[in-house]
Amino acid sequence: MTVSIRSLATEDVDEVVALALRAWRPVFESFEQVLGSRIYKLVYPDWLDSQAKAVESVCRDENNHVWVAELDARLTGFVAVVFHGDMTGEIDMLAVDPDCQRQGVGAALTTFALERISAAGMAVAVVGTGGDPGHAPARRTYEKAGFTGLPLVRYYKAL
Repeated sequence: MTVSIRSLATEDVDEVVALALRAWRPVFESFEQVLGSRIYKLVYPDWLDSQAKAVESVCRDENNHVWVAELDARLTGFVAVVFHGDMTGEIDMLAVDPDCQRQGVGAALTTFALERISAAGMAVAVVGTGGDPGHAPARRTYEKAGFTGLPLVRYYKAL
């Protein structure tokens, strides 16, 4: 199957939000396993609502560059890129529908975003992701694309 990528259209936003929430459910389940239920509920009291608002905001922000991936005319993923100054382009969000993962959609979106970042004259591409088990597929995708990871640790403690 060939992945086609096009610019986000206004009528895609609701579908992109729903897709992102399906794709990121395992990430938030992983967060709860890693953090424990008490801290998780304090940090992410309603992840569905906060993530839906975050994705919609990214999609509607005219300063962002957002594209969607399609397989057989079905929306299967999206990527959002933000430019920081004249040197850095950041893959701010990327999600692939769980039913379409491991079919090259994430790799195609990553490659596409990197090409756009390079074409914009940026010297560095950046992407952030988690070190938890739920983010393992994202880490594999970015490492295959040639990104170098910089391990960072964020600690949580319930008070």
